[in-house]
Amino acid sequence: MSATFHLEILTAERVFFTGHVEMVTLPAISGDMGILQGHQEMVTAVTIGEIRIKTPEGERCATISDGFVEIMPDYVIILADSCEWPEEIDVKRALAAKERSEEVLRQKKSRLEYLTHQTAMRRALARLKVTKELR
Repeated sequence: MSATFHLEILTAERVFFTGHVEMVTLPAISGDMGILQGHQEMVTAVTIGEIRIKTPEGERCATISDGFVEIMPDYVIILADSCEWPEEIDVKRALAAKERSEEVLRQKKSRLEYLTHQTAMRRALARLKVTKELR
């Protein structure tokens, strides 16, 4: 049996995940970060992307939005704006959001609109990437 640690993922709406895991890979501000039991203590920002959770039973992936992660040698707590399992994602809605964002980005509107739609595009692409594994 591999070494495990306790992982909690919390959003404003719910406790997304709680349990013992072997590894978690998440999109950190400095790039993808893999965390194993015994990791050095740290706090860092989480960005929009895919999170992979490896448990003794198998591996699952989900999308995660901006937030923070506290890493301790025997536990990890992630506070995120949102987190979704692939089966919770409405693919048609994600495709529509991606297309809307692409259109606004092509129009070269204000900087604020550009940044807002760039974030919406990243969220839609992360959702679509995770749902491809279901198909």
